[in-house]
Amino acid sequence: MADDTKDPKSNDEPRDLPRRDFVAMSVAAAGFAAAGSAVGAASVVETDVEIKTPDGTCDAAFIHPAGGSHPGVLIWTDAFGLRPSMREMGKHLAAQGYSVLVPNPFYRVGKAPFWTDASTVNFQADRAKIMPLMASVNAPGNAEKDAVAYIAFLDAQKQVNKSKKIGTQGYCMGGALVMRTAATLPDRVGAGGSFHGGGLVTDKPDSPHLLAPKIKAKMYFGIAMSDDKQQPDAKDKLKEAFIAAGNPAEIEVYGDAYHGWCVSDMPKQADGAPTYNKPDAEKAWAKLTALYKGSLA
Repeated sequence: MADDTKDPKSNDEPRDLPRRDFVAMSVAAAGFAAAGSAVGAASVVETDVEIKTPDGTCDAAFIHPAGGSHPGVLIWTDAFGLRPSMREMGKHLAAQGYSVLVPNPFYRVGKAPFWTDASTVNFQADRAKIMPLMASVNAPGNAEKDAVAYIAFLDAQKQVNKSKKIGTQGYCMGGALVMRTAATLPDRVGAGGSFHGGGLVTDKPDSPHLLAPKIKAKMYFGIAMSDDKQQPDAKDKLKEAFIAAGNPAEIEVYGDAYHGWCVSDMPKQADGAPTYNKPDAEKAWAKLTALYKGSLA
């Protein structure tokens, strides 16, 4: 599956140190369907927090309905990190009745945002910036340590219902991090969604698809048409791995979608065509929320 840096065409206890707290009265996220909202017109609260990890302090956004306790969700960003488009995803999900954490996955390098609008990224010019960021979270053991800290943070919040399973979703680079999270905390994570996930199936001994026997969560993989063309056997290997583990995953190729189609501020294709695909993004969102509704019990 696609490398996020390619042109898409071709146990320390965590703590909450809020820096900014505000109530977002309007929570509709551009590019996503609003149907099925559990909170409706009620406000959601977005707070900037800091989470202590074994490797430092991670800056993150914690977004939740203004009242009550709800299933927790961890969002792993793509290679462009925590930024307004990812915060909007968190707000949209919170409006549907979830307490959502969106960390800066690159906190080892610096504080977010590294980009405020990923549509401005030039892959050739920015590759030297992107690669060290990705390496910082993808290094062996780092995502696992982070996942433990992030989910411990969620479980320490009064807005998270700890009797419910945790959900996790990831985009591009984040797809593999979802699998690593689910394998690290199999009894806590109940559902995982990967959308245009990069590097899910490799020929290396640490390929994420080999984690299937450790994963108890119900999994959904949304695969871009362009990724499927690049690695057509990946979906089959994923399917076989989860069937062999006794936990069949739902795997779907989006036939009109390019790598990155779910994220509203993706760079355009080389020919100027948009990467973000609103109809398919809404379809993927509906699949995700159905997965959470059925599995976070």
